[in-house]
Amino acid sequence: MDPGPFGCSAPKPQPSCARSTPTTPHTSAADPCCSNPVPKEGLVRKASALIITAGLVMTALTACASPGSAQASCDAGAASGPASKLVTVTGNLGSAPAVSFPTPLKSSTTQRSEIIAGSGQRVLPGQMVSVELNLYNGTTGAALQLGAFDGSTALPLALGDTTIAGLVDGLVCTRVGERVAVVMAPEDGLGVNDQLQIGATDSLVLVVDIVKAFLPRADGEEQAVANGLPAVVLDADGTPGIVLPSGDMPTGLEVGLLKKGAGEKVPADSTVVIHYTGLLWAGDTVFESTWATRSPRVAALGDLPEGLATALTGQTVGSQLVVVVPPDLGFGPETQDKVPGGSTLVYAVDILGID
Repeated sequence: MDPGPFGCSAPKPQPSCARSTPTTPHTSAADPCCSNPVPKEGLVRKASALIITAGLVMTALTACASPGSAQASCDAGAASGPASKLVTVTGNLGSAPAVSFPTPLKSSTTQRSEIIAGSGQRVLPGQMVSVELNLYNGTTGAALQLGAFDGSTALPLALGDTTIAGLVDGLVCTRVGERVAVVMAPEDGLGVNDQLQIGATDSLVLVVDIVKAFLPRADGEEQAVANGLPAVVLDADGTPGIVLPSGDMPTGLEVGLLKKGAGEKVPADSTVVIHYTGLLWAGDTVFESTWATRSPRVAALGDLPEGLATALTGQTVGSQLVVVVPPDLGFGPETQDKVPGGSTLVYAVDILGID
């Protein structure tokens, strides 16, 4: 992960991209002189000041929205407003849009307007989506990031607490296949960012295609699990709790299939989208949980502890596993962050998709 909120260098000044007056409408399609692509992972990092001021960190797991209720009555997310209606977008899904808006374009609230209706499933709070997007400074009209919109520059975004608030509000309750224009209020955005030339009062303008939505939670058929493995109990929204058995701690890798999904099998060299809770067997304490931030993780199997990667390989999307990982297949003898050296780990994992 890069250290900055977007992880890119500041846009290089280009004479042909200059705006003559503040009120000149800004137009952009796949304009190479204004393009400044950034790594995919940069968008899911908040500026440190926003972590404090936006108050996005959850204080209780029960604050997560229930997938059932959100799907039925999706009333979250930003509404259309006068600022987002000023963004003109032409072009078809699957191709780079032409975007025009008057500058300076400012809004004290984050707003969203539908450009092209989607016919797919609604996107839920806390869900992982794949999107194509263009990003502009609403004050100057400068392009901060331009996507190809052909799938080659699609990036995964978790609509939870690890993504800036304006982007979450702008995309929650859209549909797969939808294109939207979002005007993000300064307080919901990246804050002051000298590298990207974003000022304190600058709104951000985005044009976003919702390409794909991954499962919000494991949806497979429940399976009988062998005795002796930790039990997993689920909250109403799918948040797992792990209950250790009273017997001896296992010394080898143990895998229990709790739910068997109907999706594709996970190849050994794949990148997966997972929701998980990790527990230290000794002390019965949680050391990490994606559910706590409502943000599934996108991870290459090679970046996961060996035992967890082995357990996931060959399983199907939609499945839920409980995995006991011995130290030699986990983090080994060295202490890493909240995991003491030599720890046996227990994971409850939902396989949500393959990226």
